[in-house]
Amino acid sequence: MLARGWHVTALVRDPSRAAAAWSAPVAPGWQAGDAMNRADVVRAAERTSVIVHAVNPPGYRGWDRLVLPMLDNTLAAAQEAGARIVLPGTIYNYDPTLAPVIDETTTQHPRGRKGAIRVEMEKRLAEAAPEVRSLVVRAGDFFGPGAGQSWFAQALAKPPLTRIVNPATRDVGHAWAYLPDLAETIIHLLELPADRLLPCERLQFPGHYDADGRAMVAAVRRASGRTDLPERRFPWALMRALAPFGGFPREVMEVRPFWAHAMRLDGSRLMELLGDVPCTSLDTAVVDALRT
Repeated sequence: MLARGWHVTALVRDPSRAAAAWSAPVAPGWQAGDAMNRADVVRAAERTSVIVHAVNPPGYRGWDRLVLPMLDNTLAAAQEAGARIVLPGTIYNYDPTLAPVIDETTTQHPRGRKGAIRVEMEKRLAEAAPEVRSLVVRAGDFFGPGAGQSWFAQALAKPPLTRIVNPATRDVGHAWAYLPDLAETIIHLLELPADRLLPCERLQFPGHYDADGRAMVAAVRRASGRTDLPERRFPWALMRALAPFGGFPREVMEVRPFWAHAMRLDGSRLMELLGDVPCTSLDTAVVDALRT
């Protein structure tokens, strides 16, 4: 947004820390606040046309208790400012055993707690329309610069890169989203004439679909220049055994079905709106992701 000349206000818990971590030549206007405090969110959203709702509790703690109140504050701020809400969507709203292909008409049947909350978030956006406009752009697993908390950065290509830990199931497709392409897609959508988008628009970003679970591994090997880089399977059996004790294993097992069953995002509506959807070649995108 900054690169395209938008004026951006970023609501953050610690502006000095955020500014110190910022590496781009142009910075947003940092504003201190708490997404759980409605007055903070409303103040930050004054005179805005778009609110990007990209907020989570610190360390993802209390996610089930805090996510919906934070969205309600964004809804209130958007209504007061007359702004459109942008929500990065997930595939967790769906049951991969029932929905191998997702489009705007696919019924949402969440399998886990995270998915149920995501369904409720999108329900609240739909109920707020047309008074509050919203745009949900759904994508697969993120990878790219700065995406440290991702399957790509923490398993497939965890630095220092000495091996590949592959969570994929052989011959099962998986959807990946290169973050710069996703961001550019959202910008193009927001710069369309307002009447081109539905009051509550839900779109699927197709990204890179690894049809057999092998393409991303091969791309990491090519990008690293190490064709002999060893591949290990993600320890799903161990995670299953430890899941009853909670913590990371339980959270991981909740998303296990999305690695065991193919799920592809149908971008037909997105292409209808934009024509060409940004799509960096897989090799170029993986080189960029490994570099950062």
